[in-house]
Amino acid sequence: MGRGKFKGKPTGRRNFSTPEEMIAGTSARPRTFKEEAEDKEEGTEEEAEDDSGEETERRKGIEGIIQIENPNLVKPNTVKAREVDLEKTTELSRREREEIEKQKAHERYMRLQEQGKTEQARKDLERLALIRQQRAEAAKKREEEKAAKEQKKAEARR
Repeated sequence: MGRGKFKGKPTGRRNFSTPEEMIAGTSARPRTFKEEAEDKEEGTEEEAEDDSGEETERRKGIEGIIQIENPNLVKPNTVKAREVDLEKTTELSRREREEIEKQKAHERYMRLQEQGKTEQARKDLERLALIRQQRAEAAKKREEEKAAKEQKKAEARR
């Protein structure tokens, strides 16, 4: 049988219930998947509450039907203060370990630097000794020039 130029939607035509059918509860309308899922959930929740007596979370949508294993949905377990294990040591990350090693190496180097055991410290001490020697020579030369000047003044007065 021809339908003409346009086809209807594959879902079919809409069927509306009359108020009398709604009151009687006998509707020709087919039940939807969501309604069926809610009915099943209600039945399983009642059974679960009767059996265990524990509180269960009400799940939205199809979570109750399908077992979802999404790690992002897992709620973190809160640890109470009295349950914390103080003797348990946490391992440091690679970056933290490297940072600590770097600080220790720097402290060790600075200690050796103060004692004058590193090559850089030896070079610094040699440079410092040379500078002290040059300053001492310059001071000695100034003293000699000053003494020579005073001697010339003393001779000029006589």
